[in-house]
Amino acid sequence: MTSSWARRLVASIVSAVAVAAIGLVAATVVLLVANSLNINALGTIMQYVVWNALVALVLSFAGALLGGMERRWIAVVTGLVVGLVSTFLGTIVLFTSLKVTLSGTAWEQIFQWFLSLNLPFWLAVAIAFPTAGYAIYRVLTAPGPGETGRRIALVRIPAANLAEGLVTHIEREAIDTELADKQWDGYVSALSEAGWQTVEVASADRLADSVFVEDTAVVFGDTAVITRPGADSRRPETAGTEAALRSQGLRLERIEEPGTLEGGDVLKVGDTVYVGRGGRTNAEGIRQLRAIASRLGYTVVAVPVTKALHLKTAVTALPDGTVIGYEPIVDEPRLFERFLPIPEAHGTAVVVLDEETVLMSSSAPQSIALVEDLGYTVIPVDISEFEKLEGCVTCLSIRIR
Repeated sequence: MTSSWARRLVASIVSAVAVAAIGLVAATVVLLVANSLNINALGTIMQYVVWNALVALVLSFAGALLGGMERRWIAVVTGLVVGLVSTFLGTIVLFTSLKVTLSGTAWEQIFQWFLSLNLPFWLAVAIAFPTAGYAIYRVLTAPGPGETGRRIALVRIPAANLAEGLVTHIEREAIDTELADKQWDGYVSALSEAGWQTVEVASADRLADSVFVEDTAVVFGDTAVITRPGADSRRPETAGTEAALRSQGLRLERIEEPGTLEGGDVLKVGDTVYVGRGGRTNAEGIRQLRAIASRLGYTVVAVPVTKALHLKTAVTALPDGTVIGYEPIVDEPRLFERFLPIPEAHGTAVVVLDEETVLMSSSAPQSIALVEDLGYTVIPVDISEFEKLEGCVTCLSIRIR
């Protein structure tokens, strides 16, 4: 069993126990108060409530395991269903154990109890599932900072209209789309040969920038944050990425309007997350990401970006956490704990494949030599056509570790 499913299983069990216990205790207390705190009534009360609680335990576990805790609104709906159904089935089990014939009168009594004897129980379960149960599930399924496991890279084939991609900080150049397709194949092959499983996001043939899939999501272990791109034309790209991430079993969060955030502005170094505040990512997007990342054990540091498209156009990080960048396009290198200048603009981006190996653009030979001199193995790839669109090696994939 993968660590992801192990965490989900444990979290589903613990949250289900909490929800059922809250329902049991809440209903028992309310009914005791209704009986003037007569302790002698406790046995009868428990007889009415215990079957509901047992059914709620099973249904809460199933609901959590099947995705009922993935988002708050889903938990609210699931909690209401679990509360009502567990009360209904629990009462039927109770009547059966008491050998009560399920006649018309019995059915009428079952439904009347929803608004009397069983009201405290199903209300407590409906409230506990999306509150206490949800909180417990999220805590137990959150991966630790830097946690690794699988090595999957999501990629997206270039669109037919790639040449129409956005250009902001450089002059537009003609794109050789046939060469771009070959370079993309080479990039994907390099990832595969380095031991990464490549998974293709559904193609988006009329979304020119969709090949730069990194901008549509940010992954923290088993949690993926679906972004809200700053460029209007890129917002439809997120649907395909979301479907691919969901198929990988990741828990999903998202940046909501009016926030904007693109994955190219997010650089993770250990448990610190540097986020570029520039033309594509706004302050509200950073605030929302900070709230999400802090729950997962990360610290978000905002970084001004005015001289490049994205933060990771200007800087990335080596496996040991050293941030490397081309100083002329780095606004404030002092914000990084360790900063190493790189001699070429296209040498700033590295994809960390493992603790000893990185992927870099072949158009930055001096930078490759510098990184190799630091003891790393560099796998060079030619992505010249994507660099004409302000792309780099990080832009072309979403890495799930």
